[in-house]
Amino acid sequence: MPEIVELAERPYVALRGTVQMDGISAFADRLHEVIGWLVAREIAPNDAPFFRYEVVDMEAGLVMEIGFPVDDLHAGEGEIVTGVLPAGRYATVSHHGHPDGLMDATSDLLKWGEAEGVEWDAYGDKWVSRLEIYLSDPREVPDMADWDTELQFKLK
Repeated sequence: MPEIVELAERPYVALRGTVQMDGISAFADRLHEVIGWLVAREIAPNDAPFFRYEVVDMEAGLVMEIGFPVDDLHAGEGEIVTGVLPAGRYATVSHHGHPDGLMDATSDLLKWGEAEGVEWDAYGDKWVSRLEIYLSDPREVPDMADWDTELQFKLK
């Protein structure tokens, strides 16, 4: 069951790109580039990796970032960007299972929000903060069917 939580702002480092729906997996495979960038600068992530969906347009593509929260704001370079996930109220829900099930979990969260009358912090296809937080470490949980993911969608 979704819940509404208050989250503090979170600086982050990420890889940014425009991706078609069928290209999300290949884009996710580039998370190692963010890890390498962080390691080279001796910056440690302070929480689980995330996917941030800034623009959700099924025809033109998804503008998304994959990255990690960090303690301080840094300067990015090239495709590596930095920023701050904004503080505020977020609707959250947990998903246990393969990431293929996240589309249904997202649909369920959006339907719940509509039924509850919540107002998403979005302007058309552009979202202020729409996140998938990947809580399971693939080195410890190799079976993706056992992964835990949390959706966090910012409210106005």
